[in-house]
Amino acid sequence: MSRPQRFGAAMTAYAILAVLAALTLDGGLMRNAVWILLAGLALKTWIAQKAGW
Repeated sequence: MSRPQRFGAAMTAYAILAVLAALTLDGGLMRNAVWILLAGLALKTWIAQKAGW
């Protein structure tokens, strides 16, 4: 699997997890914490992809 394909797969996985969190978790602190965690991981993945790591 090439680097762009892995990046796309990772971002798709983060998006799916965010949607699942929105559908399954009640509103409030836990859902927001999961979204913040996923956003941080997505940002870290994007930075690593841009840096060529």
